[in-house]
Amino acid sequence: MKKQLLWLISPVLFAATPVGSTEIPFELSNQMNYQLNYKEYSTDFQSVPANPNVFEEVDSYLDKELTTLYKKIKPNQSFSIIGVDSNSQNQLVFQLKDKSYVVADQTRIYDDIILSQKVVAEKAWLKKDFTLYSSPIANQAKKIDIGVKPYKEVTVSEIVETHRGFFAKVNSKAWVNVSDLSGTDNRIDAVQELLTTKYHSKNIAVYVKKLSTGETAGVNQDKMMYAASVTKLPALYYVQENINQKKIKLTDGVKYVKETEDFDGAYEPEGSGSIPKIPDNQDYNIDDLISRTAKESDNVASNLLGYYAADKFDKRFYQETTRIAGQKWDMVSRMASAEMAGLMMEAIYHQNGYVLESLSTTNFDDQRIARDIDVKVAHKIGDAYDLKHDVAIVYAKEPFVLSIFTDQMTYDDISQIANDVYGILK
Repeated sequence: MKKQLLWLISPVLFAATPVGSTEIPFELSNQMNYQLNYKEYSTDFQSVPANPNVFEEVDSYLDKELTTLYKKIKPNQSFSIIGVDSNSQNQLVFQLKDKSYVVADQTRIYDDIILSQKVVAEKAWLKKDFTLYSSPIANQAKKIDIGVKPYKEVTVSEIVETHRGFFAKVNSKAWVNVSDLSGTDNRIDAVQELLTTKYHSKNIAVYVKKLSTGETAGVNQDKMMYAASVTKLPALYYVQENINQKKIKLTDGVKYVKETEDFDGAYEPEGSGSIPKIPDNQDYNIDDLISRTAKESDNVASNLLGYYAADKFDKRFYQETTRIAGQKWDMVSRMASAEMAGLMMEAIYHQNGYVLESLSTTNFDDQRIARDIDVKVAHKIGDAYDLKHDVAIVYAKEPFVLSIFTDQMTYDDISQIANDVYGILK
């Protein structure tokens, strides 16, 4: 490498010094000494850097022997090389425009140019602490702002390689180190950051899952709380499963009798819903009961489904719902976590049946998760004492599960959490 550099720059650099008499002691020039002592593992250059820069501070000297310190050259500081020489220590040195010298060492000095480039057309997502530059060339680059935010999608049109690494041109306006880009949608990281910084409270539990990727975020998502009417989700799931397996039909009728409110896991008839609170021995179709349970959170309708269409929560019911929720969801104690509820709602989403359709338009769409969101939301609410919950499928461009359990919070608090999460994932 040293040989090539010297031959390219000065063809006469290695010419022997003329000898006038054989009696004069023979001496090699510095350049000839340099060539004879050249090692293949040299860290010197093949060519003079056209746009020199330094990786870290480098000392410059007033003489090529590098004995008299002149000043320090800092990274991205402008300087020019006007010549190449070697000293008595067989060191290759650069002479700078200010007449000082620096050692020509590739571990200290580099040519701040584009080494390779490729035109592309790709999507990427910015990471949290990205920095945008006006140029990929270090000593020409200035930090700039083009109005993009962390975790947002950008278009990459060009990739270049420099001595400092690889850089991508984003939105045709700025350059960013490729280490500050994610090749996959990383917005779930923004959701996690939001939940950790803004909603980390013992009174709030949130579980979020992107259905397209399976990525999750959460805060207190495994905390067990009394789930109230959210516990109707396992029954709704199981009823839909029996419909899918043709064990029951939506048009099947079942009778409202006293026994339907006396089995383990039955709700007290009092509360929300429009079916009479006292058994009337009337027949109700399965589709009507699903609709009332989903849209009104009707306790009687839920009991009728549990008794007739969910096998009174027998062993098989618990085996199946435990498989979905990851642990047993006791229909008597009704204790569950935001994550368990989210997993159950996800299973209902994948069933894509009448239950999901019924949850998509409810009497509670003007509050909690659904209140402000401008896309379709399928959700199930639950209230008891100071506990207020909502579990939803939000039909953003990429649908996601949002499960929010709260204690001593308000409906508005739930709406705000939902708005913040949707603002990232919409």
